[in-house]
Order: sequence, then C-alpha cells, then structure tokens
Amino acid sequence: MIIGIPKETKFKENRVAITPTIAKDLIKQGFSVQVENGAGVQSFFSDEDYKTAGATLVDKNTAYASDIVLKVNAPQADEVAMMKKNAVLISFMWAATNPELVQACENAGISAFSMDAVPRISRAQKMDALSSQANLAGYKAVIMCADTLGKIFPMMTTAAGTIKPAKVVIFGAGVAGLQAIATAKRLGAMVEVSDIRPETKEQVQSLGGKFIEVKGDESIKMEGGYVKGVSEEFLKKQQELVGKHVAEADIVITTALIPGRKAPVLVTEEMVKSMKFGSVILDMAVEQGGNVVGSKLNENVNINGVTIIGEGNIPSLLPMNASDLYAKNIQTLLYHLATKDGFKWEMEEEITKGSMIVHEGKKIIK
Repeated sequence: MIIGIPKETKFKENRVAITPTIAKDLIKQGFSVQVENGAGVQSFFSDEDYKTAGATLVDKNTAYASDIVLKVNAPQADEVAMMKKNAVLISFMWAATNPELVQACENAGISAFSMDAVPRISRAQKMDALSSQANLAGYKAVIMCADTLGKIFPMMTTAAGTIKPAKVVIFGAGVAGLQAIATAKRLGAMVEVSDIRPETKEQVQSLGGKFIEVKGDESIKMEGGYVKGVSEEFLKKQQELVGKHVAEADIVITTALIPGRKAPVLVTEEMVKSMKFGSVILDMAVEQGGNVVGSKLNENVNINGVTIIGEGNIPSLLPMNASDLYAKNIQTLLYHLATKDGFKWEMEEEITKGSMIVHEGKKIIK
C-alpha cells in the first residue's frame, strides 16, 4: 500500500506526520511512502532527508491520492475530496466537534481513524498522541511563562538581598500539568496545583507540588481517564477555594479539557483582576474555548497588567520532538490496524473500534 504525507496547512503548524526515520521503517515493512515537497521543512527535516530514507517526493494532489493518508491535523473538506474512494485517513479529527469533516469523509467514501479517539488503555500507550504532545506542551508552557515573567523562578541570595522564589499555580494534573509541575520545580519555583480528581494528589506531591484539595461530588463524571462532565456548582466551589492562591501567584497555567465539549472556565474575570501587576497566565485550553476569561486564541493580551498567553498549538513550537513522537504514535497505530497488504478491519477490537470514525463512507455510531 502507498502512504501519503501531505504538508500541514493549519495556521502556525510546524509538525509533520511522519519523520524520515519512521518513513524508512515503513518502507522496510513493505509500504511505499510519498511525501509532499516541503512537508517536513518546518520540523527541520529536509526533502533530501526523506529521499535518503527511500520516500518519493510528490505534489499535494499525489500525496492525497494515496491508499493511506497520514496527517497531524485533519484535512479540509476540499482536501478530503481529493482522496480516492476506500482510501484511509489517520489524523487528529476531534470528530465530536467537527461534524463537517465527518460528513466530508462520508461523501468521499473513505475510512477515517482519529488519533484523539485512541482508547487510553495500557496496550495503546505507544499510540497515545494526546499524551505525547501534551507532555511537550506542559514543558514548553512553563518556558514561555518564564520568558514573559519579569523575574526569575528560583530563590536567590545575593549581596544586595534575597530574591523570593516565583509562585506557580497549575490547574489540572494530567499529562501536561504534571510535566509543567516538574519543569517549574526544576527551575526553582514554588508550585501549587488544583485538580478535581483526588487521586492525583500523590502524583503532584511526588513532583514537589502542593495540592490544593477541593472535595469532589457526584457531578464529576470520569470515562477512559478523562473528566467527561462536572457541574457548574462544583466549578464555582473550586474557583472560590483556588481564588486566593491565584491572587498570590506570579504564574497561572490552566490545562483542563473535556473531550467533545467546550473547555470549562476555571479563571474568572475577578480572579484575573486580583492578580499582581506583571503576573502571567497561560491558557492551554484556549483552542477549545479557554479556561480563562479574557484569553484569545493565538494572541497575548494584557488585562490590568496581567499578561494572558493564548498560544493555540504549543507542541508545534517544539516541532522536531513533537513530530518525532507523533510519527511513532501514528506508526504504531498503523501497524496495529494494517499490514503492507491491507487493513485488518477487526471491527470489534477495542483500539480499532475506539479510533474508527468512518468506515467506507459510513459514520460509526459511538
């Protein structure tokens, strides 16, 4: 089968779905790989690197005419229409909030698997692109805040006096949050963390963070390792408890997402106003509506002296690492689903069933 790697066209996207190293491995397994000219340049992989790996350089139309199309971001509807009938697309799709894309896949008569729908089970860990990208985002988020903040993170004693350590408050102790905790602690900050899941307390403390404990209630719904729902009453209670910690913070980082729904508001307008002049907020959920009132997608805004960073695609700022990890994730899923001779179509197998969005032009009902 022929694998096509189109160039990513989303705004500020620097990643590529397959690196030259992974392309070489795919070719060894009997696949043919064709890469759109310049697809890897923003990730610092040259066309020559792909040619050396054994891939063929092609134009956009040829890449989309492949048997299998691998991407980071979902293609546009007109790009899906370029795919041949019964071809297979694998990318992030966010199908629950992207019905137009699903319809385009149905219209084109293709099959589609979504990287964000891979079940979070132990045997699918190497396919978990959400975690691999969030890990990098958590690290980079702290570095971005450190660059914006007008002071250092660690305590420092000098002849001129002692500098107090910066205080960082992190909302959410998932993959991104835990990496943010570890990074902020390595830089010498005091770190406080809020998460609605009490089981994360031990993980937070093991990394040196202080856990801000909010008692949970029956409104918190969990599914597959994700928070699937929480009441407005609980969010208000959380905001009240965490508010005083936010007011004292130099940096606030929010990471909370609910799959298929708008991100919950965690930092209110009043909380932003309560923060010190010169403090920094980074809203990692800004692309899904935002955890912070006042954050704007792909913009930095200043409200009463508080800078709110709204970078919508943080992993893309580390394109070499992000592409390398994503390529391994998507390669592992592909090897699970298919061989060089075709797809296995094990419709009731958990990973196949969970990640499949459209099969031969028919939407899969979840």
